[in-house]
Amino acid sequence: MSTKTLIYIAGPTGVGKTKLSLEIAKLFDTDIISCDSRQFYKEMNIGTAVPTSEELNQVQHHLIQHKSIHDKYTVGDFEKEAIQTLDFLFKKKDFVIMVGGSGMYADSLMFGLDSFPKISPEIRNQIELFYKSHGLKGLQELLLKKDPKYYTRVDIKNPTRLIRAIEVCIASEKPYSSFLGKEKKPRNFVSKMVILHRPRKDLYERINHRVDQMIEVGLIKEAQKLLPNKNLSPLKTVGYKELFPCFEGKEAIQDGTSKIKKNTRRYAKRQITWFKKYNNALSFPADTEAKVIYELLTT
Repeated sequence: MSTKTLIYIAGPTGVGKTKLSLEIAKLFDTDIISCDSRQFYKEMNIGTAVPTSEELNQVQHHLIQHKSIHDKYTVGDFEKEAIQTLDFLFKKKDFVIMVGGSGMYADSLMFGLDSFPKISPEIRNQIELFYKSHGLKGLQELLLKKDPKYYTRVDIKNPTRLIRAIEVCIASEKPYSSFLGKEKKPRNFVSKMVILHRPRKDLYERINHRVDQMIEVGLIKEAQKLLPNKNLSPLKTVGYKELFPCFEGKEAIQDGTSKIKKNTRRYAKRQITWFKKYNNALSFPADTEAKVIYELLTT
């Protein structure tokens, strides 16, 4: 049995993962791998709640702000990079911390990706044209028709996820959901999961406060700079997509800010649902002392 352990610290956005992961990493004297898909991109700082320079300097971080919004970067690319990073770190460390709320990316490292058929350029172009002409609602209706089972699980407001599922349905002539949950890839390390939680009212208050702080420290200016790139996939995310219509005179900034808060709360709710599937995870209130969690992980 492997003596190398990946400790995944998870939980919804705003719960307090960054602070606790730093404390636990110090106790283990190890590094942190980020699996937050919104924090991969160096042009996006404030709206993705990237750890501060002070926090990043406390512990060595990997796979954070290492890509450009112009780069194509998939969950498969992340899996390969993360495995390479772990192989390097495990040469000198017995434990490595992974932190982030992007469950699909975390799963790719811990368990490996599900195997899907290759998608031809013709099918990819076909779906992209369909999206341009029929919009998000068209994608939702098409996926519901082709795979009603996956429709109930996917974030139906995420066009990237919808397009990917529809591509697989068309290429394979099978439901996307039929490819999920197959036998996973063997790993040469053990994964342990720590899920942080807070009362919903407390979590939502923290989310609202954090959005207000983002506005105060310059989110509006950051998003304005990114407006010319609004159609790029990384920018179709909470914290930016709500502000772009404001800059085009379609909505007031105050309305955009309110939508960020609402959509972030919805995102947190979906994350909570996702993390419930980890049956073997250790669950802790987010204010639990790092030393308590450390001792449980090492016994």
